[in-house]
Amino acid sequence: MSKSIKLGAITCTVGAIIAIVTTQFSHQVRTGEAGLSLIGNAEGCRRDPYLCPADVITVGIGSTEASGGKIDVAKRYSDQEIAERWVKDLVTAEKCVNRYGNGKKMPQGAFEAMTSLTFNVGCGAMRKSTLYQMANQGYSKVMCDQFGRWVYAGGKKLRGLEIRREKERQLCLS
Repeated sequence: MSKSIKLGAITCTVGAIIAIVTTQFSHQVRTGEAGLSLIGNAEGCRRDPYLCPADVITVGIGSTEASGGKIDVAKRYSDQEIAERWVKDLVTAEKCVNRYGNGKKMPQGAFEAMTSLTFNVGCGAMRKSTLYQMANQGYSKVMCDQFGRWVYAGGKKLRGLEIRREKERQLCLS
C-alpha cells in the first residue's frame, strides 16, 4: 500500500459532524453529545487523509482503516462520509466497552468517557486494563481515576493526552 499523503490540512467542523450523527445516527450509538464533543474536539476533523502520530492513515474524526474501512488517500471526504465513518468507529468502541467493560451497566457519563478512551487507544489495549476490571465490579467514582494513567504515546507523556484524560475523568464522574 502506498502511503503517499498530501501535505496540508483540509479541516472540517466537528460540530457539523456531530449534528449529522445526532440527527441521522442516534439510533446506532449510545454516546451522546457530551461524549461526541469530547472525542471530536480531542481528535479534530480532517477531510484529507493523513498519517497520525502512530503512523496510521487517518481521516475525518480519528477514523482509521481498522474500524472504519478502506481510506482512499487521494480523496477529500464529505461531512456525510466522515459522519458515517465516525459512527462505525464509535460503534466499534462502544461494543468493546459493553463487552469487556460492563458498559451496559455504566452510568451515561462513565460509558461515554470509557468509549472516548477506547476510541483513542483501541479495544486491545483496554480489554484487560485495570479500568475495565474495576468497571466489571460495578461503577465507582474511584475507577474514574484510572483515566490519568493513559497519557503516554511512544513512551512519552503528552500534554494533549493529559488534557483529554482529565476531561474523560470529569465526564466519568458526572
